[in-house]
Formats: sequence, structure tokens, C-alpha cells
Amino acid sequence: MPSPVGSNWAGTHEYTARRLIAPQSLDELVEAVTSSRRIKALGTRHSFNDIADNDADLVTLVDLPAEPRIDRDRSTVSVASGTRFGVLAKYLHENGYALHNLGSLPHISIAGACATGTHGSGDGNANLASAVAALEMVDGRGQVLMVSRTDPDFGGMVIGLGALGIVTRMTLDIQPTYAMRQDVYLELPFASYLDHFDEISSAGYSVSVFTDWSGPTMKQVWLKRRLGADNALDGGDQFEHGLFGAWPAGSKVMSPADEGHDNTTAQGGVPGPWSERLPHFRPDATPSNGNEIQTEYFVDRQHARGALQAVQGIAAQIAPHLLVSELRTVARDSLWLSPTRDADCLAIHFTWKMHPVEVTTLLPIIENALAPFDPRPHWGKWFSMTATELAPKYPQMEHFHSLAEALDPQRRFRNAYLQRAVGLEL
Repeated sequence: MPSPVGSNWAGTHEYTARRLIAPQSLDELVEAVTSSRRIKALGTRHSFNDIADNDADLVTLVDLPAEPRIDRDRSTVSVASGTRFGVLAKYLHENGYALHNLGSLPHISIAGACATGTHGSGDGNANLASAVAALEMVDGRGQVLMVSRTDPDFGGMVIGLGALGIVTRMTLDIQPTYAMRQDVYLELPFASYLDHFDEISSAGYSVSVFTDWSGPTMKQVWLKRRLGADNALDGGDQFEHGLFGAWPAGSKVMSPADEGHDNTTAQGGVPGPWSERLPHFRPDATPSNGNEIQTEYFVDRQHARGALQAVQGIAAQIAPHLLVSELRTVARDSLWLSPTRDADCLAIHFTWKMHPVEVTTLLPIIENALAPFDPRPHWGKWFSMTATELAPKYPQMEHFHSLAEALDPQRRFRNAYLQRAVGLEL
């Protein structure tokens, strides 16, 4: 019998859980956890694999009120875990505050994005989970835990992959709100990108480079820059006439994966709040292509040149199945299972056509090409590496296993994904 839960956002995974529970209170959530044989939290369904599935119960908190609470003395905000980033961003800006970073999609839930190590872009911007200062969660024993950065196991609980409990509230670092502008440049020569990688990645607060790996150029560069007083760029606009061989787009361009579908945030240097410039997509529009598969690998940015050339070397195999690749830098953090733990990274992202058989075949080829650079996959996207291959990349993996046993002794939160990718037995 088909699951009543349906599929994820992109249609790449059909859930197998037998029911979806929507508790309306903390007590109802505790009851759901303690009465279930297996249970997983389901966010906004933007993961592309089975990380949030099982053969029993799923629980959703995305429809509960956000109830944000700003602590001005500590420069933090507490918010319900299922809240979408776009909702929180709008609230913060209206109250004079901001987050340090946002992902491409403002539609994703805060807890889900943080649990999978999802990121935005920027040489100085660590992933979204790095802003988490505290969290409230229900563990596998039905106990409600309040943990913060002072807890010795906190680094293993933020990017927890759903293995430790169901997070109900999160406290995030905030800062005064700021304005930004977004400019797009076209046809950056690949050679220029390699030769001026550091200069290009540092040209803005957030920089994304889009390519299809065909020909001698990168198709688009999205440059997001913070503005100072009077919405001016400090030192003026040094890239007014071009960016290392790329030229300014004369009009708004669409996402390379969505030609003809205007769902992107404002471009052309028009000033606006951070909440409406940092994401690629508008919260009031359908994000990205939808009918797609996504993959992403992180490599230490010191290996950027070699990693980019390695992918370029298999471009002929990639191109027939690709919508677009996005290249971004992400700053290091100290979270146990973060793909950017202890290393500033280049993120190499692939948005694939809905060619599941061909993409499945391609993944080990890409991973083999990147192997000399020790790639780490995004936990919520498609990859072929197994727990045996991934464990050596995360020095605290064994400690994470012990934490999972302590917080979930009955293994209620285990699933096939955690067994396959992390080595947690069912």
C-alpha cells in the first residue's frame, strides 16, 4: 500500500512511513515519540534523499506558530523549529535585526536546514547551523532537553541528521539589519575563475558562480554585497564595468535552471534588505525547477583549482544530465558532522535533470574524480558514499554514535539512511 505521506518537494523520494503526525503541543509531541516504534521529523520536504523517512511514523511541526522571541541583550532570537527561514527573516528585518547568512531557498525550515548542514555562501559566512546558540528537543526517551553552546555535546547536536531527537525550538545569533545589492555578471572565462578564484570569491559578501561545464566560460556570477550608509558601497563599485572578464547583465536574468520562470530576488544593483537579497529565490514564488535532483560536495578551498579541473575533465559525462552547477565558498565551523568542519570550503553543487538512473551512475564517477581532494557530501542530497567511506572524514563520528545511543536507547529515530550513511544500526 502506498504511504499516505506522499513525496518530497522535488519528487525524488516517495515516503514509506505509514502515517504523518502533526502534534499541536509539546506534550502531544512527547506522547507521539514515546508511543512510536520508529519516528522521524519531517520538515518542508526539501531534502532529496530518504534522510527524513522510515517505515513507521513521521512528525511535522512546520505548521505550528513561529512565536519568535528576540533577546536584545544577548543578540539572539528563539523561534519554533519548523519555521521557514523566509518567515523568520522578514520578522527580524522588520524588528531591526538580521541573520549572518541564508540559503538559496527561504522556503526551508530552520531545524531541517541546520540538521543537514545546509549553507549559504561567502568567504566569511559559515553554514546556517553555525548561528545556533541553543536548542530545545525531545529525545528518544521522551525527555525535553535544553542545550546550549556550553554543553560539551552541543557540537554533535546541531547537525544531528535527525538521529538524536526532534528539535522543537532553536535560538539563533542575530545582528543589526543591513542592506544589500545583487549584481549579475555573464560569461566569466573559466581560466579567469581559476586564476582569480580568491579575488572572485571575496568580491562580495556572498558570491555564486553558475556553469554547465560546457565551453570556456562560467555562465553567470551572482554578486551580493552589503551596503553602508546611504545604501552606498564602501570604496565605490569597482566591478561596475566587469568582473575579471565577465560583463554586467543588462537586465534581470533567471536562474540557469529556470529560464523563463521569474522567481528570483531583485538584481541590477537595486538596494534592498538582506532578507530579500541573500536568497536566490523569492519566498512568494515556487523555488528552483522542482522537477530535479541535487548533489553537492565540499572540498577544502585550498584544493579549489584541482577540484574544478577534475570536474571539468568529466564534463562530457555530466552535461547531458545537468541543469546547472553552482559554485560557492563557505567558511569553516566546529560542528561535529559539518561538511565544513575545520576547513574553509568550496561547495560544488549539481542540479540534475530528473534522470535518476543516469545520475546514480554518475555519482561514483564524480566522487572518484574528486577523491584526491577528500570530498564530503551534503547530507540532504544524493551521494553514493557509504558510512565506511564517510566515517574517516569526521573524527568525532564515534562520539556521535555514543551520543545517539545515549539520547535514543530504543533507536526510535533510526532509519535506513542513518545506517547507510552514518553507520547507526537499526
